[in-house]
Amino acid sequence: AQRRILPMLAPRLLGHRHRQFPTEKLNFSIQRQTRLLSQATKTPEQWRAETEGSLTLDEKRIIWQKGTEMPGTGEYNKFSPKSGYFACRACKSPLYSAAAKFDSGCGWPAFDRCYEGAVQTHVDESLGMRRVEIVCGTCTGHLGHVFEGEGFTSSNERHCVNSLSISYVNEEGFRHKEGKVC
Repeated sequence: AQRRILPMLAPRLLGHRHRQFPTEKLNFSIQRQTRLLSQATKTPEQWRAETEGSLTLDEKRIIWQKGTEMPGTGEYNKFSPKSGYFACRACKSPLYSAAAKFDSGCGWPAFDRCYEGAVQTHVDESLGMRRVEIVCGTCTGHLGHVFEGEGFTSSNERHCVNSLSISYVNEEGFRHKEGKVC
């Protein structure tokens, strides 16, 4: 009975009156929304426990202990794909589009904008200086730092991200609104 009701309700629920949607697409959408909702309700401690067996020691050091990889050593430093996106290595949430990546020459992957709500900022006063830390908006895993006013791009923002904090997803057609974090 549920399979017959969902296709009839789909157009009304999604704001379309005369268009029918295949059940498979609706089920995928519901599954994706359910997954995203469950991701958003986990605590940082739950994320750490969940990723315990899937992250390497270096990835854990950078993501959960706010470490930094050596400049110029990351797999995504010089990697510039034409499509796809970069996701948090811990929780797999999309963070940056491939189009947002640029070569700043800093030794780490650099992005000039992120997906809306994907990245949060915190003041970082470690190492005797004041910087702005960027973390994943879903699991709060450490990504790196954001710098403003350098003039590299029109957004005037440079997200300096550890390669071990992110993973590249070669998925064409993924669309999400992008914006500045600062």
